[in-house]
Amino acid sequence: MSKRVVLAEKPSVGRDIARVLGCTKQGQGYLEGKDYVVTWALGHLVTLADPEAYDVKYKSWNLEDLPMLPKAFKFVVIKKTAKQFKVVKEQLLRKDVSEIVIATDAGREGELVARLIIEKSGVKKPLKRLWISSVTDQAIKQGFKSLKDGRHYDDLYASALARSEADWIVGMNATRALTTKYNAQLSCGRVQTPTLAMISKREEEIKQFKSEPYFGLTAMSESVKWTWQDGKSKSTQTFEEQRIDELMRALKEKPLQIIEVKKAEKKVYAPGLYDLTELQRDANKRFGFSAKETLSTMQKLYEHHKVLTYPRTDSRYLSTDIVATLPERLKAVAIGPYRGVANQLLKGKIVTNSSFVDNKKVSDHHAIIPTEQTPLLSDLSDKERKIYDLVVKRFLSVFMKPYIYEQTTMLAKMGQESFVAKGKRVVSLGFKEIYHVDEEEGDGLANLPVVEEGTVLSHIKLIKISGRTQPPAYFNEATLLSAMENPSRYMNQASSEVVKTLKETGGLGTVATRADIIEKLFNSFMIEKKGQDIYLTSKGRQLLELAPKELKSPELTGQWEKKLQDISNGRLKRQQFVGQMREYASQIVHEIKGSEATYKHENLTTTKCPTCGKPMLAVNGKRGKMLVCQDRECNTKKTVSQLTNARCPNCHKKLELRGEGDSRMFSCVCGYREKLSTFNKRKSEQKKQGSKRDVQKYLREQEKQQEPMNSALADALAKLKL
Repeated sequence: MSKRVVLAEKPSVGRDIARVLGCTKQGQGYLEGKDYVVTWALGHLVTLADPEAYDVKYKSWNLEDLPMLPKAFKFVVIKKTAKQFKVVKEQLLRKDVSEIVIATDAGREGELVARLIIEKSGVKKPLKRLWISSVTDQAIKQGFKSLKDGRHYDDLYASALARSEADWIVGMNATRALTTKYNAQLSCGRVQTPTLAMISKREEEIKQFKSEPYFGLTAMSESVKWTWQDGKSKSTQTFEEQRIDELMRALKEKPLQIIEVKKAEKKVYAPGLYDLTELQRDANKRFGFSAKETLSTMQKLYEHHKVLTYPRTDSRYLSTDIVATLPERLKAVAIGPYRGVANQLLKGKIVTNSSFVDNKKVSDHHAIIPTEQTPLLSDLSDKERKIYDLVVKRFLSVFMKPYIYEQTTMLAKMGQESFVAKGKRVVSLGFKEIYHVDEEEGDGLANLPVVEEGTVLSHIKLIKISGRTQPPAYFNEATLLSAMENPSRYMNQASSEVVKTLKETGGLGTVATRADIIEKLFNSFMIEKKGQDIYLTSKGRQLLELAPKELKSPELTGQWEKKLQDISNGRLKRQQFVGQMREYASQIVHEIKGSEATYKHENLTTTKCPTCGKPMLAVNGKRGKMLVCQDRECNTKKTVSQLTNARCPNCHKKLELRGEGDSRMFSCVCGYREKLSTFNKRKSEQKKQGSKRDVQKYLREQEKQQEPMNSALADALAKLKL
C-alpha cells in the first residue's frame, strides 16, 4: 500500500503532525506510520547559489565584473543543514510513496521552502497542500480532512521565486558595487535602504524644527481648573506673550460665570485583535522588547507551547470558520487572572461582529489568538508570559462590552474671555475591566463637581502657563515598525495605485521580515540606539548619499509588491518581472560606477587591528561598543564593552562590562565599579543564602498543583447543595 510523505517546515511542527497521524516509528529525521511518513525541513534547506557558483571570477569582489546577471539561477543545498536535506530527499524518492503533502508555513515563504526542496530532490509526484493557522491537534485533523491540490499554489510559488531572484539580482549587485567602489562594507536593498531613508528624513525634520515659546492661561476655582480658549480659533495656546499678560491684568479679580454645561455619553470599543506588527509595537512600548525578541517569543508560544496561533500574520480579523472554535478557546484561557472574565463570557451567548470577524480581511492567516490548548502558566518564561498576557487580554476584550463614560464640558466667561473645563465619570468599565489600572493611559480628565448653568464663581486665581513647541520624536522600534507598515508619507511622487498596493501588501517588508531588517541595520552599524531612540550612524548617513535614488524610496517596494501580487494571481509571468529586475540592476551598477562621490570613515581610532594592522573603527552595536577593522576583507571585530542584565546594587540600572580577560570590570552610569571576579564571588554567596529565583521556583511548584483545572466543572460543583 502506498504512503504519503508530509513535509513540515520545522521539527516541532513535524512531530505534532506525526503524533496526530499516528506516526510512531522513529527514523533519523523522520517519523513513520501506516499511511504517512512525516519529515521536516529546518527552515530553508535550499537557497540561491552565491555568485562564484556561476563564474570563479566572482570569488573576488571587483567593480569591473559587475553587473552579475545569471541566465538561469542555480540552487544549492545549505551546507549547515545538508544532512537533513539528504533525509528529506530519501523520503520523497521512496518507491512506496505516491504523494507529497506540503505542510510548511501557509504563506509565500513557506511555499518557497517546500518547493525548492522538492525541485532540488528531482521528485515528480502529485502534491497536496495543508493550509492551517495553528498546530493544535484539532487544527491538524481538520486540515488533513480538507487538503488542497498543490497545483492551486503554483502561482504563489512563482511569486515567491520571483521575489527571491529579484532580491538576489538587485541586492547582490548594489551591495558589491557600493562596497568595491568605496572600499567599505555597504549593504543595500529594496527594503533596508528605504527604511534607512525614513529614519534620515525624521532626523532631518527634527534638525530643521524651530522650537517656539507658547503661552496660555488657567483659572483655578476651588477644585476645577479652567483653561482659557481663544474666541475665534478655539485654541488654548498663543505665541503672543503680551496678549496673555494683558489678559492677566484685565481679568484680575473678575468673577467667572458658567454659561453652558454639556454632558454626553461616550463609548470606547475594544481595540482590534493582534497581527504581528501591532503585537511587536505593543511589546516594545510596554516592555521594551525588540521586534526580533517579540517574534522569537511568539514562535515559541506557537511551536513549543502551542498556546497561540501562527505569529507571522498581517490580519487583525478572524474568518467565519474560526467562530465555531471560540468557546473552546475561551475555555482554554479560563485560568489564573483570566478565569473570571472567560467564565463570565462562556455563561452567556458569544457575540461576534464585523469589527473582528471578516473573511474579506483575512488572506493567508487570521489574527493572533489563543489556541484550544490550556497552558501551564508556570511553564512560560517571563517574556512568554508577557506576550501571552497581551494576546489573551486583547482576545477576551473583543467579546466584552464597550467602556462607557459620561463626558462633561463646561463653558464659562470671565469678562469677554472664554474658559473651558472638561471632566468625565465612568459609567461602565466594559472591556477595560480586564486591564489593570497601571496599564491604562490616563487622559487627565477628572470628575467635575455638580454645577448649574448661570453659577457665578468668585475668588478666581489666574495662572500664566508657558511651554515650547516640541519637534517630532526620534523613531524607536515601535514607531519604526508603524512607519514601515505605512510608509506613504515618505513617498514623494508615487501613484495612488502604488500607494494603495503598498498599503494592501503591508508596506515595507512583511510581518515576517521587518524584525530581521531592523536587526540587520543594527548589526551592519547603519543605525544605533541611544536609550530607546534610533539614530543614523555616519555610515548609514553616507550610504544614503551614495545609494541609487530609486532604492531609497518605498515606491520601488510598492511597485515590486504590486507585480508580485499580479504573479501570485496569475496576471503576470515571473520571467517578465525578473527580466525587468535585470535591466534595473544594470542601471544602478552603471550609476554607481560613474559616481564621483567619496566615502570617509569618520569613526577611525588609533587602535590597530590585531589581524591586519590597519586602524580600527569604533562602532556602537545594539548591545554595546565594538571595534571593527576598516578593511572589509579582514572584518576583525573586538568587543569593547557590552550592556549586561546584571544590575547595579546602588541604582539598579543595567551594568556595562568593560575590558578583557581577568581584568574585566562592571561599571554603572552612577559611578559604581566592580571587578568581574568580585561580582561573581558576591553572587555565589547570595545563592547560598537563597534568592528570589528560589522563591519563584517554589511558587511555580505550588501553581502546578492547582492548574489547569476545569473551571466550568468547578463552578457546577460549587452550586451543588449536598
